[in-house]
Amino acid sequence: MSGSSSGDPPGDSGGDDRERSAANPGRDPSAGDAESSQPRGDRGRADADGGVTIEDDGVVRWFLETDDENVVLVRDVASSVALVAVVGLLLFAVSGLWPPLVAVESPSMEPNMHRGDLIFIVDDGRFVGDGSVGDTGIVTMQRGEESGYSEFGNPGDVIVFRPNGETATTPIIHRAHFWVEDDERWVETKASEEFVGDATCEEIVSCPAPYAGFITKGDNNPSYDQLPGSGARTNVVKPEWVTGKAMYRIPWLGHVRLTVDSLLGGMIAPTPTAGAPLQGPADPVTTASAAGPGAPGPSVGGGVAGAAGLVGLAAGGAVLAAGRYRS
Repeated sequence: MSGSSSGDPPGDSGGDDRERSAANPGRDPSAGDAESSQPRGDRGRADADGGVTIEDDGVVRWFLETDDENVVLVRDVASSVALVAVVGLLLFAVSGLWPPLVAVESPSMEPNMHRGDLIFIVDDGRFVGDGSVGDTGIVTMQRGEESGYSEFGNPGDVIVFRPNGETATTPIIHRAHFWVEDDERWVETKASEEFVGDATCEEIVSCPAPYAGFITKGDNNPSYDQLPGSGARTNVVKPEWVTGKAMYRIPWLGHVRLTVDSLLGGMIAPTPTAGAPLQGPADPVTTASAAGPGAPGPSVGGGVAGAAGLVGLAAGGAVLAAGRYRS
């Protein structure tokens, strides 16, 4: 009779429930059943994501904190793109040009610039030196000798310009030697005999000068760009043909831009087009390629885990945005 006097049928767990309720007076007895009913897959996903779920934490927090491999990859790529954009904006803010970097293609500016160098260029109106010509912002070699202003080992500015103003040709990066006025017989008045030899004004198409502008020359070339046989194939350089001036040199990094362009067959930057026939063998000219995202002009410079990888990718984006230029 002892079994029936308990008041509970055999196997009844009511006593256990009451004991649990007494031990946890604020707990809903059904909570345990609700927890046990949670799908194992949901708990597994929450654990795999470090306890972060879209339902509980929202899409933004989940995207930023989840450990899901696919999301982590997208997050890293987005961070790299953002870093490239920040670097590009900073360079543009300082330079005033896009792209702000050029990769040197040829040796005519040696020993002050070498093929594969990456050159940081700025708008010709920025960082103006003493003795600049008018409102051009450019100091010629002639004026630099007088004022003591120099860039890249010699007096005067090194400028980037379009030969004859043609946008389809690869820009040239050479030094501005002196300024000539309209109709000036510059071969007789300002040119160095070392760089013109026995040539006379009558033998040179650009003499007398058809308009005011710059006479230019590669530091490693034996003659001015405006003489017959010059690889630059250009007339007197008008100020509006100048697209920038060189400020700093980063050795070797421009090879990245040049290599990519050679693999793509010149699709990133235009290849030089033939100019008018000139007498004698052509001197080498220093050309440059643009570097940076979406840049068709001068050239600049990865997937490595962590911060080093992001910096590498940013540098790579900068290099590829750089343009290609002749020297």
